[in-house]
Amino acid sequence: MSAKIDGLAAMPPVIPRLTNLCLGLSQLVCWGISFYMIGALGESIVADTGWSGTLVYGGFSAALVVMGLSSPLIGRAIDRRGGRPVMVAGSVLIAAGCLDLALAYHPAVYLAAWLVLGVAMRMTLYDAAFASLARIAGPQARRGISQITLLGGLASTVFWPIGHFLADQFGWRAAVLGYAVIAILTVPLHLSIPPARYVAPKPETSSGGGASITAGGGRILAGALYALIVTLVAFLNSGLSAHMIGILAGLGLTPAVAVWISALRGIGQTSARICEILFGRRLHPLALSVLANGILAAGFAAGLLSGQHAAAAIAFALLFGVGNGLATIVRGTLPLVLFEHHVYGALVGRLLVPSFFLSAFGPVAYALLIGRFGDHAALILSLAISAVVLGAAILLRLRFAPSAR
Repeated sequence: MSAKIDGLAAMPPVIPRLTNLCLGLSQLVCWGISFYMIGALGESIVADTGWSGTLVYGGFSAALVVMGLSSPLIGRAIDRRGGRPVMVAGSVLIAAGCLDLALAYHPAVYLAAWLVLGVAMRMTLYDAAFASLARIAGPQARRGISQITLLGGLASTVFWPIGHFLADQFGWRAAVLGYAVIAILTVPLHLSIPPARYVAPKPETSSGGGASITAGGGRILAGALYALIVTLVAFLNSGLSAHMIGILAGLGLTPAVAVWISALRGIGQTSARICEILFGRRLHPLALSVLANGILAAGFAAGLLSGQHAAAAIAFALLFGVGNGLATIVRGTLPLVLFEHHVYGALVGRLLVPSFFLSAFGPVAYALLIGRFGDHAALILSLAISAVVLGAAILLRLRFAPSAR
């Protein structure tokens, strides 16, 4: 059964398998060549250009600020036009940003390239893909959201070693040029997104299966707690993405070992997402949020022992990957149960703005903290933040879990 909305064919709440596969591949590639680029190439850029680490990592921070500024607009665009045109344009912008970066011999050009990449990342990474799936399948998008994160979780595992290899063999500029070519190859993947929009089979009410579980003041509290959780997790993710290898090396591991142990993060992410798809269907997103953030806290606790025990470093990387992998699913699925699906892109786009702004300071804040107080201080800060996030997740579940209502 189909209908017409805004001139587009409505479709039942089923996401085509081809769309899931293509978006999963695009997330693997786009995360690897944009967000995780600085983690692989940052030190090479500093060594080659002679620029300060604050400037080099500050470019990535500037990109995250731009992601926040553009988030509401891009969210509304996906609600109105669908993910296909937005994500295709994002692929082109990643290529343009990488090309500019490879040709940057002046700090101003370098920073300008990251501004382009900031818009491109907001148009191509998880939040854009999640909104695209919510537009297609409405409240039934959870399984699709979980599935596309499987390959995306391997981005650091795949592209950190690739980036290091290319930079060692050909230089970081050649590596970034290669990324620009790879970005263009993601255009066909985003063209696979159907333009259809989900239509509810009947008018939704506050008690309906596909409706939100919040209303009035409750919606404000839920929005505030959701924004707090995703903001602090994003800060941890951006800081650790830029400095995880350096932290482990600073705690006593050799650089090569630090790279490969850090790459286990991706294994943890993907393993957790496979388990969520296979066994987590009955686990409510509110409960999943508590689980994810509890694992994150345990990972940082293990990280404090990384300098004395290699096993602790491995546990840190894996647990951080597991917790972050589940937290990514929570970021996409919580709004499906807390808020109305037809405004998913616009509403979540606004709630995510603080996460981009605060995470923009993650790489620089960690760099300053490590430079002044050492690598252990970075892990202590991470553990404290993860404890706050866990508390917020517990409060959200106590207040809004269906059984509590």
